[in-house]
Amino acid sequence: MAATIKPGDTVRYLNAVGGGTVLRIEGDMAYVDEDGFETPVLVRECVAVDSPKSFTPPSYGPQAKKPQPAPTKDVTPQKVQQAPTQLPVIETAGGDKLNVVLGVEASELRALSTSSFDAYLVNDSNYYLDVILCERDSKETDWRLLYHGTIEPNIQEFLCEIEPAKITHMERLLVQITAFKLDKAFVRKAPVDVELRVDTTKFAKLHCFRPNPYFDAPVIAFDIVTDDRAANQMKLNPESLAQNMFPAKDEAPRRAPKAASRTTGKDIIEVDLHASELFDSLEGLEPADILNFQIERFTSVMQQNLRKPGQKIVFIHGKGEGVLRQAIMKELTHRFKGHDVQDASFREYGFGATQVTIRRTDSAPESGNKKHRK
Repeated sequence: MAATIKPGDTVRYLNAVGGGTVLRIEGDMAYVDEDGFETPVLVRECVAVDSPKSFTPPSYGPQAKKPQPAPTKDVTPQKVQQAPTQLPVIETAGGDKLNVVLGVEASELRALSTSSFDAYLVNDSNYYLDVILCERDSKETDWRLLYHGTIEPNIQEFLCEIEPAKITHMERLLVQITAFKLDKAFVRKAPVDVELRVDTTKFAKLHCFRPNPYFDAPVIAFDIVTDDRAANQMKLNPESLAQNMFPAKDEAPRRAPKAASRTTGKDIIEVDLHASELFDSLEGLEPADILNFQIERFTSVMQQNLRKPGQKIVFIHGKGEGVLRQAIMKELTHRFKGHDVQDASFREYGFGATQVTIRRTDSAPESGNKKHRK
């Protein structure tokens, strides 16, 4: 094999990938030109694939690179284009107060049963917002993340798309917000932590999607922050919270409920569901905990009177933002259906009370002798 290899031959390697032109042979080593570099290879590891009639060794020395042809185009370094700088924030009058709205828009408003839904957040303020949006079922305790990110000032931002199969389980929404400004001093804002109860049946009703000044299409809107005031948010005192969570051994919890109801001279049971009437102290209590206890009190009174047809019960829930009233109506529609429900006397209770008249239902059979069916 070695006798067949001579300078100028084009060779390939037996046990490796590659090859080139043999420049010279010294002893049992062949120096092969591979792309301008000399590579020493054992002669017995080379196979000649081409042998030219004449060969003139190149003039450059060992390990020297072949001269490169002149460039065919201008390779003068060009000036690097700088990335465009971020546009300055144009602040609006009154924008130093936070106003944040969450809107849910249907992709197919005329086909709500199969439509997906797009969630948007409106940041009507001069602040950047770090936002987290989560959801869960009312029976669960852990949250699932829908969106997290930073939203610029004075803008409407798309958050996520919600599939129709998931919208029916989205009975709780959690919105957490931290506000700040870039490159300038600003007035600090309290962190926002708002939990919303969602009536998922509204997403199947066309009339529940309403015009909103922030949106071009009808939406179901939730006011998260209005003029720096977060929806359903309470100021918590850490010390008071700790006392309520871990009361002293000789001290009863301060979450002592007051009297549930009272009977008037008209045989009407009045149940005041205001938090101030149910608790000795509200310090350290979460809004969701208060609402759950109010619903428990409502449920307890209803169950105590289900066997009293004709009994009138007035639940005083206050006007407020309507969250408690919505929860009560949901219970009356599903769990305690079949009873007469109306607004209580405006003269006596204002706008914030609902009257329930107990009717005989299957869940409350008439007492006394019963007829047995065959």
